[in-house]
Amino acid sequence: MGRVPAARPSVRVRAPAKVNLHLGVGPLRPDGYHELVNLFHAVDLVDEIIASPGDGLRVTVSGEGAADVPVDRRNLVWRAAELLADTADVPADARLDIHKAIPVAGGMAGGSADGAAALLACARLWNLDVGAAELAQLAARLGSDSNFALVGGTALGTGRGEVVAAVACVARLQWVFAIADHGVSAGAAYAELDRLRAAGMAPPPAGSVDALLAALAAGDLPRIAAGLVNDLQPATLSLAPALADTLKSGAAHGALAGLVSGSGPTCAFLCADAGAATLLAAGLEADGVCRTARVASGPAPGARVVG
Repeated sequence: MGRVPAARPSVRVRAPAKVNLHLGVGPLRPDGYHELVNLFHAVDLVDEIIASPGDGLRVTVSGEGAADVPVDRRNLVWRAAELLADTADVPADARLDIHKAIPVAGGMAGGSADGAAALLACARLWNLDVGAAELAQLAARLGSDSNFALVGGTALGTGRGEVVAAVACVARLQWVFAIADHGVSAGAAYAELDRLRAAGMAPPPAGSVDALLAALAAGDLPRIAAGLVNDLQPATLSLAPALADTLKSGAAHGALAGLVSGSGPTCAFLCADAGAATLLAAGLEADGVCRTARVASGPAPGARVVG
């Protein structure tokens, strides 16, 4: 990894939110993570990172949930910039402005998307000759979902989620995301799942993902809807029982399927088409079961430079 001779006043990168079409949670590993079978799907709800020259690191945040996002080393954007700078042996000098549309602590990997975007933005800002494979290795060190945020589309994640392989999804899927007025920590959701399983209060882990992969490759919407599953959902509902009303409301307003997105508390609803999605979003908001509802579609591209 080295520098190339070019000067960039700023770099703008967008990275997508994700929904888990299949989240199978296996046993706890010695490293403290769970073994996962994770079918990621990127949607066109995006965060944007603008990287500009700076003296040292500075992070600012605006948009969705900005007040709840740290602007120091707790932020994956900061850690991504430090990791890249250390690896490339260059000064970690950048101003990183985050504009959020992905809900914070919403189970849609907004922080991981921001970290992936920061890797790409800083690589361009600092004129580093770094390829996709090197960025993927760094993203895997940042977090379980950051590698997928670089790849986008639809992909199967294994290990703790960081080993990512693209899969076919021929249909354009229409979604509504019901955004709650609170967050749920992913760590808390996994710990609660462990507790429920130990007490015999959670269903067995999800089975094979093969039927869902076949449905995605065929563009068979009813089979896709029938195959959506999230092992973390009982744990998230235990921590946030009101989400059961959100899921019921989505079903009542015509969703083909609904589930908690990742660790939640965002609920994701698959819809028949864009018109049905618009009507469902309005129904969720009218029922008062979410703070707001966002319409989106996928698959969407991974992190990309847009200016």
